[in-house]
Amino acid sequence: MAHVLVIGGGVAGPATALLAARQGHTAEVFERDARAPGTELDRDFFGWRRPTVPQAAQPHVLLGAARNVLRGDLPDVHEEMLRLGARERHELDWFDVRPPALPGDDDLVMLQARRIVLESALATALRAEPGVVVRYGEPVTGLITAREPSGGNGSAMGTRTGSGSGLGLGLGCGIRVTGVTTETGSYPGDLVVDACGRRGGTERRLAEVGCRPPVVERHRTGLAYFCRWYRLPEGMEEGPRRPWAVTGGAFAGCAVFPADNRAFAVTLFVHTADTTRSALRDPVVFEAAARAFPPGAAWLALGAEPLSGVLATASLDNRWSALVDERGPVVTGLVPVGDSITHTNPTLGQGTSLALWAARRVARTVHRDPGSAKYAVEHHAWAQRTLKPWFDFQVVADAAIGERFVTRAGRGGTAREVSALFDCALEDPEVMRARARVRHLVEPPERAYADPEIRARVARWLAARPDYAPNATGPDREEWEKLTAG
Repeated sequence: MAHVLVIGGGVAGPATALLAARQGHTAEVFERDARAPGTELDRDFFGWRRPTVPQAAQPHVLLGAARNVLRGDLPDVHEEMLRLGARERHELDWFDVRPPALPGDDDLVMLQARRIVLESALATALRAEPGVVVRYGEPVTGLITAREPSGGNGSAMGTRTGSGSGLGLGLGCGIRVTGVTTETGSYPGDLVVDACGRRGGTERRLAEVGCRPPVVERHRTGLAYFCRWYRLPEGMEEGPRRPWAVTGGAFAGCAVFPADNRAFAVTLFVHTADTTRSALRDPVVFEAAARAFPPGAAWLALGAEPLSGVLATASLDNRWSALVDERGPVVTGLVPVGDSITHTNPTLGQGTSLALWAARRVARTVHRDPGSAKYAVEHHAWAQRTLKPWFDFQVVADAAIGERFVTRAGRGGTAREVSALFDCALEDPEVMRARARVRHLVEPPERAYADPEIRARVARWLAARPDYAPNATGPDREEWEKLTAG
């Protein structure tokens, strides 16, 4: 049995602690905020100021990958989310007649809820878990370390992991994390899990104990988001199934995020350099602009009650951080999960799924000498195999959107075919199934979209529409300028 110390009490941290406890281990979670998520959802969602979690009030989605972890490993959390009002929607529900079921279709269900619903369900489970202690209002101030003898933290020098990563255990830095400190005291553990995100200060803490810096890959997205929350009228449990919930033109896009308890968010996104950006903070301008897109118009026509002002966020990036470099681990006894490994822009909704995958992996492997260099390298190699391809997919997708918004150009060539695949999916259940398998992290795009049958269906769809113009929905630039001028 291992004792796991978790830095951060957002989503990834509590999930790691809970999953580890379900594997027979014990865990302590250290969270800066003195307040625990409760079941008064609107109060906590709209009234809880959380400067270290700026994304808390932005829309979230739980893809099929996240839902599968909850149902399989944390069924009580899944059930509590449903009890609190989360809703499930199958991607193939788009069609009036659901196509015949195939194996794997159960992976294509989205769990629709605000982030606070998941946090509340995790907090409820943690309170009932005897192997977990959560220390709210007790942030970690430093790391307890031990200097390992040279030679790779007790492992043979140069030993390979067999993962294809090409990294040996090497000498590393010879520093092993053995616990954490807070203003209250010192806490020893077998493994420290960094779940405090990209702003959590882990890089600084590692530097303080003499470690080399993590290897960070960062890609700016150039996108700014403007979100407003609404609630459907009393007695109306669901909004319209059509039009498609996300549309994007040559310079702006709109998305609708159905959530729990009749709440939904409307989001507009533009390039950070767009001169109309600041005008979207005005609720009147925001709503007029949102109504210029089909999904925004359809949902806002229902007489929904506004629940918030316009919530803005920008300066987002896709960030990959590794605690292993070409020399080996920069530290042992500490591994990252969630945004501490990979922070992804929310356009594809991957973040929670990748965080839960990493949390589950730690819980299932923490009995394997967690303070060793071998454990650190194997965790890194797993992340490279399992998480990094989806990070790279996000980077490519965001680069395409950013370039389109900067140039205000339509898509042509290969980009036109990609756009056609998405539009074809709205009419063809088999293409929708392939698209959904990518969307829900079941199958990588290079495999799902390379299927000859899928390619043939999209080609036929395009051939029947020689004048097909991607992203033709929404306002043109002249109309947009008038809308945002108020």
